[in-house]
Amino acid sequence: MEIVFDQSLVEAHRRKALRRADPKATFLLDIVAQELADRVSVVDRYFDRAMELHGYTGAAAARLAETGKVGTIERVETDEGFGSPHAPVTIAPLERIPAEAQTVNLLVSPLSLHLTNDTPGVFIQARRALKPDGLFLAAIPGSGTLQELRECLLSAEAELTGGASPRVVPFADVRDMGGLLQRAGFALPVADAETYTVRYDSLFGLLKDLRAMGMTNPLKARSRRPVPRRFFLRAAEIYAEHFSDPDGRVRATFSIIYVSGWAPHESQQKPLKPGSAKQRLSDALGVSEHALKGSGKQS
Repeated sequence: MEIVFDQSLVEAHRRKALRRADPKATFLLDIVAQELADRVSVVDRYFDRAMELHGYTGAAAARLAETGKVGTIERVETDEGFGSPHAPVTIAPLERIPAEAQTVNLLVSPLSLHLTNDTPGVFIQARRALKPDGLFLAAIPGSGTLQELRECLLSAEAELTGGASPRVVPFADVRDMGGLLQRAGFALPVADAETYTVRYDSLFGLLKDLRAMGMTNPLKARSRRPVPRRFFLRAAEIYAEHFSDPDGRVRATFSIIYVSGWAPHESQQKPLKPGSAKQRLSDALGVSEHALKGSGKQS
């Protein structure tokens, strides 16, 4: 397994952001929390025991409770500081789900799986923790997220130093996430993406929010050299040149992949076996069927 993220640094960034507690920077978590709750609300099922995995603010747990579709909701975090005396949290590392096999009805992960080194392993843990016919829901920043920032930082560093180092984390493709659901053994896997565009006065407003979200660079291969101020000033100029609107504000893209999968159960719908159709497709469409002549040689 390749170690991409420095987990100790991930935790340090999250704890630092928690201490700063900037409520204006939680907008993305709030959007995702509501979207996950909306997806649960349309499911014709009641979930006795739910678990929110590293939701940071607890917004997802709160929105789930409002749906009326969930019984108890346990919050899992890496530090007790993410909870409170009235809302305690279960302590566990980012890559471990603290649940025995087949004991949870609903697992929800809002914006944390993109920072795991063993993401396939976390998906497998989720599948094992769910009771049969239990649901796994996750929101994961995907390909395209912060693409503007990535391009500007690379351009500025190449211009000023002649080289470049990784400064924005890599994000997975929606097809990769769908494949992980299948590999982990989930039934009825679904992966789709929603893109959100956020506008800022400048690059520095975006960087401030990223720090407040605990999303600054945790890459193992990051450069350890101090970054001069002129680097960020040049990056801000490039950002304004290429990604600004007529009013002068700049755009930042967040592409969120929403995945869902069910723990297999005999009651779930299964695909038909090949050759088991009771009706021809041509009959269903009301068109004539014609045999096609092949142009190639058969072996």
